Amino acid sequence: MKALAFILSIVCVLGTLAADAAPVIFIVRHAEKATTGGNDPDLSEQGQKRAEALARILKDSEITSVFVTEFKRTQETAAPAAKAAHVSPTVVSGKDVGALVEKLRALKGGNALVVGHGNTIPDLLKALGITTPVNIPEDDYSEILVVLPGDPPQLLRLHYSF
Repeated sequence: MKALAFILSIVCVLGTLAADAAPVIFIVRHAEKATTGGNDPDLSEQGQKRAEALARILKDSEITSVFVTEFKRTQETAAPAAKAAHVSPTVVSGKDVGALVEKLRALKGGNALVVGHGNTIPDLLKALGITTPVNIPEDDYSEILVVLPGDPPQLLRLHYSF
């Protein structure tokens, strides 16, 4: 996990060195959800551990904005990282990728964390200009997708565990 944190620190430093540096965007799928709770379950115990691990990994990433959907699983995944960054998450409808992209493009300074869903993250990446198709398997909660804005934007795919 220390190696991953180191890589993310380098990504953030490189992003801030660029002229007119646009924010680096960290995108993750919500952590593991409980098997009960209907359409809006809480995180499972494993999911809570993953959310804590994500906060530790991103602690030096200069996160100034956090975006979540209306579902508890995204909010609970983001909560430890948002707390560590002293940021209140912004809720954006999980179905409104366009509104989220507008908010991300309007950011000035600092980096952003987006916690989304396996079925919406591919559309978000495409809307941000990433042309490489991304598919997130139903049982995969381990990816950190790092979007480095530019012309063209770059995508870095990392995996984390706890």
